[in-house]
Amino acid sequence: MEEYRLSHLDMLETESIHIMREVATEFERPVLLFSGGKDSICLLRLAEKAFRPGKFPFPLMHIDTEHNFPEVIEFRDRRAEELNENLIVRSVGEAIEKGIAQQTPGETSRNRLQIPTLLSALEEHKFQAAIGGARRDEEKARAKERIFSFRDEFGGWDPKNQRPELWNVYNARINAGENIRVFPLSNWTELDVWQYIDREKIEVPSIYFTHEREVVVRDGQLIACSDLTPLKDGEKPMRKSVRVRTVGDIFCTGMVESEARTTGDIIAEIARAQVSERGARFDDKVSEAAMEDRKKEGYF
Repeated sequence: MEEYRLSHLDMLETESIHIMREVATEFERPVLLFSGGKDSICLLRLAEKAFRPGKFPFPLMHIDTEHNFPEVIEFRDRRAEELNENLIVRSVGEAIEKGIAQQTPGETSRNRLQIPTLLSALEEHKFQAAIGGARRDEEKARAKERIFSFRDEFGGWDPKNQRPELWNVYNARINAGENIRVFPLSNWTELDVWQYIDREKIEVPSIYFTHEREVVVRDGQLIACSDLTPLKDGEKPMRKSVRVRTVGDIFCTGMVESEARTTGDIIAEIARAQVSERGARFDDKVSEAAMEDRKKEGYF
């Protein structure tokens, strides 16, 4: 009798589905964070495999900076409608108006302002667990974090005081006001994500594939020209074939020059890459501790 062996993608998928079902079992009010980016798109496919043909046992939620690439927002809304799942959107602009978030004079990126907006939304809906698409290979601070990541009553994360996580046994116990961030893709890599997208034939926003766009060189990155990113003195726009590897606030998401027109091309490109995925994110380059500091304050 021939022995059947799971592929590495099958093993990752199985683990992630188990984690999602564990969340649904352990928490009365979970939520899945869905931005329209590739990692959260994979979370939707995993949720389909975990819970269909029934409805998801949680709504979707996006903390919208309102400084987004329109291709991603169009995809976000369309995908939620196709799945017939409830999408909650809470915007940074609304949080600023309500005094929940405060913008520092001269600050352009709204990534930092997602923190109070997210914490307010979790409190508003009494969500006990937020499922996110972060992966350990993305960045040093994320490499330290558990799959079930405990957050205190202020939404903060203490990297020096994390719960043990042995094998696939997860501690979901929390007190009132506390919550858990859950990362089913923790053990995946960027390459795994694209191989899964390719295998499952999952649609992703067009911005992930090469396209011609006007960009400028700013702080060593290729930044997309748009109404939100007006030219600074001395900057000259140029038209290049580019794509994104990771999507965030348009002010800090760098484009990369690329000729990748298919998922297969992207897989080959990533296999050759010598710069990390978030190497094109200016918000992570401010300091080595930038991500860890944000996570301590309650970031995704």
